[in-house]
Amino acid sequence: MKRSLALGLVLSLMLTLDVCHGEGRGLASARPPETIRLDGKLLAQTRASLADDDAAPRAALARLIRDADAALKAGPFSVTDNAVLPPSGDKHDYMSFGPYWWPNPETPDGLPYVRRDGLGNPESGNKGSDRSRMGDMVQAADTLALAYYFTGKEKYATRAAILLRAWFLDPETRMNPHLQFGQAIPGRVEGRGYGIIDTVCLVKVVDAAILLEGSKSWSNEDHAALKNWFGDYLHWLQTSQHGIDESRTRNNHGTWYDAQVACFALFVGDRETAKGTIESARKNRVLRQISPDGRQEHELVRTKSFGYSLANLDGMFCLARLGEHVDVDLWRVEVEGKPALQAALDYVAPYADLEKTWPHEEISKSRPIDRLLPLLRCGFRVYKKPEYLAMLGKFTENKRLKDRSALLYPLPIDTAER
Repeated sequence: MKRSLALGLVLSLMLTLDVCHGEGRGLASARPPETIRLDGKLLAQTRASLADDDAAPRAALARLIRDADAALKAGPFSVTDNAVLPPSGDKHDYMSFGPYWWPNPETPDGLPYVRRDGLGNPESGNKGSDRSRMGDMVQAADTLALAYYFTGKEKYATRAAILLRAWFLDPETRMNPHLQFGQAIPGRVEGRGYGIIDTVCLVKVVDAAILLEGSKSWSNEDHAALKNWFGDYLHWLQTSQHGIDESRTRNNHGTWYDAQVACFALFVGDRETAKGTIESARKNRVLRQISPDGRQEHELVRTKSFGYSLANLDGMFCLARLGEHVDVDLWRVEVEGKPALQAALDYVAPYADLEKTWPHEEISKSRPIDRLLPLLRCGFRVYKKPEYLAMLGKFTENKRLKDRSALLYPLPIDTAER
């Protein structure tokens, strides 16, 4: 208890000093940020609660600050760092390879590659691929932007802005706004619609940029230029053959395609596209992909069925959150009298308990239960089921209290963890 109180006093002092020294421009405003995937009201609620010495999210804030301090040394990252030139000959074009494709053992040159679902080829994320670079950029920028919002320290905004400008805006290093060469398969295709799953992480960039607004490091011109980039990418998603192919998929790829289109459309101010996409997701994603008992059948056929069930449900939750911006309620779309998203969460939630055996194929060495944390927190806020809190109790105290989702989805005061 003394240690918790001491940590609270130190962090409260840090926040106070930032404001006094003029760094905390974001802290000076009580108005919630107009974030898109993240709920700005919840972020503001968390930030306000951090003034309380016994705030439940304080341990998560300490972890975030530690991660942000490390991210100050990250990057900058760029597609132009790739030593392999894309098929177009333009070093600004993004390129990656299908993760589950391997050299053909029956041909001298290994071509064409053959698929082994769930078995990641290490080469797919290294030689010639921009996927890990983009992931590292997004992780660092997201962490830094959140740290800026919660602490007001300008140094975090400064580094986040450098990373975003390098990847999206600077003429010498920017990525062209398309994924023509995403998830190529050697000997088969130079790129395909499935590659669009690579840019799922960019929904975090949208909110990171919004959280940076008002900082000295991220100008109005920067923000407008980033919106232009996402507007161009949104156009490519909707009109390219790769984008059309991906929109027709029935599993997590289709879910996350819709989530990207809707998120980027909201970011650039195209509410009509966002609303239309989310309305169509009611039938094309939620009702077609979730069975009455909560099974996500398209994900259960995979060799990593638990992980893919969580990934798809995460995409569904994202779409439901985006729907709040355009008055489309996916949270309560029913399948046989029960909210479909609740049914899907009910199906996977019990398996946060590692003593329970997942009844489908899952070849991961360890069940990826950490991805359940934000789903359980968010699900409790929507559906108020105490069972979700019970499942949170299956995580170690260290993981439960320090996970970033404690900042993003704070529990109501009468249920908050201590």
